Amino acid sequence: MVGHTLVNPRQVNMNKKTANKIFKILNDTYSRVTTALVYKTPLELLVSTILSAQCTDVRVNIVTKELFKKYRTVKDYAQAELPVFEQEIRSTGFYRNKARNIISTARMLISDFGAEIPAEMESLIELPGVARKTANIVLFHAYGKTEGVAVDTHVKRVSARLGLTKNTDPKKIEKDLMGLFDRKKWGMLSSLLIAHGRKVCDARKPLCASCMLQELCPSNRGMQ
Repeated sequence: MVGHTLVNPRQVNMNKKTANKIFKILNDTYSRVTTALVYKTPLELLVSTILSAQCTDVRVNIVTKELFKKYRTVKDYAQAELPVFEQEIRSTGFYRNKARNIISTARMLISDFGAEIPAEMESLIELPGVARKTANIVLFHAYGKTEGVAVDTHVKRVSARLGLTKNTDPKKIEKDLMGLFDRKKWGMLSSLLIAHGRKVCDARKPLCASCMLQELCPSNRGMQ
């Protein structure tokens, strides 16, 4: 488990004062942001997050709108027919692996966790297809628990451009971010960086000229 004692942001030039200025600006700008995934229960959030790997949240929400009508319980997923389930989630990409993981996760939830979605990091990452990113999302949005920072492609890109990390490995990026920000900000930080990545700090054409962080962003000059 990644915690305060393991955080060592030696490769990060950013200081906490500047990092927290960035957080405040992002929080003021995207104050109501939350996950874009549509869900009602921890189970639905877990399934949606697994499906979201290498797929847009918009596409996931389209798929789960019908999926959640058919599969309502852990038992429903555990009893799903693999070929059928694969086709039901096909448009999310990597559907064979995702289908196997979701069905295997459901069966493990029944055998090891009483058909309940765990509310602990150590238990969640035991589930097939669930790494720290997925676990962090489920813990924060479903249970209000903060164990780390969910690092997806937007968080990876934006945090690097802002100078919050020099690493490329998600686990190392997470450690860097955890070292720069207080624990109470970790859960929200991911949502804020994702929102900024979608609205302003685009992968191909970042809107640096209109970015509210341009005075603090070390990448701004090179991207104009």
